[in-house]
Amino acid sequence: MTVLSNTFGIAARNFTAYPEIPDAKALVDYGVRVEELGYDSLWVWDHILLGVDPHFPILDSLTTLTAIAARTSKIKLGTGILVLPLRNPVALAKQLSSMDQFSGGRLLMGMASGWYKREFDAMGIPFDKRGKLMDENLEIMRRLWSEPMVDGKYMAHDISAAVMYPKPAQQPTLPILIGGYVDRVLQRAATVGDGWLTYFYSPEAFAKSWAKLRNFAKEGGKDPDKLLNASQLPIMIGPSKAAVQDEMNEWLNKEWDFPEHSDCSRESAIMGNVDECVEQLKAHQAVG
Repeated sequence: MTVLSNTFGIAARNFTAYPEIPDAKALVDYGVRVEELGYDSLWVWDHILLGVDPHFPILDSLTTLTAIAARTSKIKLGTGILVLPLRNPVALAKQLSSMDQFSGGRLLMGMASGWYKREFDAMGIPFDKRGKLMDENLEIMRRLWSEPMVDGKYMAHDISAAVMYPKPAQQPTLPILIGGYVDRVLQRAATVGDGWLTYFYSPEAFAKSWAKLRNFAKEGGKDPDKLLNASQLPIMIGPSKAAVQDEMNEWLNKEWDFPEHSDCSRESAIMGNVDECVEQLKAHQAVG
């Protein structure tokens, strides 16, 4: 299983705010540079459609990671997150197992159920069934990756004597972190997934939800000490926190969503000079 303890990743901006368009070649070069700098992982975001006015051009997450994988050799490659209910789980299981083989076992998938209804409507996927689809899709992929032959009837899939090889390079399974914040999602992350992927959480907010995950794992008969986590945080380095605060807040308000009833907050932003940012990051490490 992939070890994430005290490692540092960085995001590649495969989405931008229009009229800026993502630069495919620059993203691959960026991935190469990030590996050279010694980062442990590189992450991209996943949408098929995003926004109307403003809208956000986005390069496909898995295509982007495949291109970067071909030019790198060590860095782990992840999605933060991939909208699982929008994908056919049988096709996705094949794609991810193949990507894991080509990358030498470097995939680290963050997945969630999604939130942008227009995207679901355009794809012909029922938005109100996304939680059920999330659970079924996870089960289908896990089974195809681990069982020699799969049979099963699901909402949209009648699987009969399905044999899928090669399996992912990573065994016993390709690691999947589940993104989200409500208790049902935290339970899914603890029991069905391999851990949790947070989004703009303060150390205090992380600690509160992480304790819930550990309890859900215990209740589900899993070892909580084997759960993985990754915390996505916005960061801006400058002369001081005061010097960059306005620019950071403008960027957060322009390009990021803070769901109601979640602990996602602008206060999670890491800002300041190098020493100030290091101290803020240490607070996250201290809570696990």
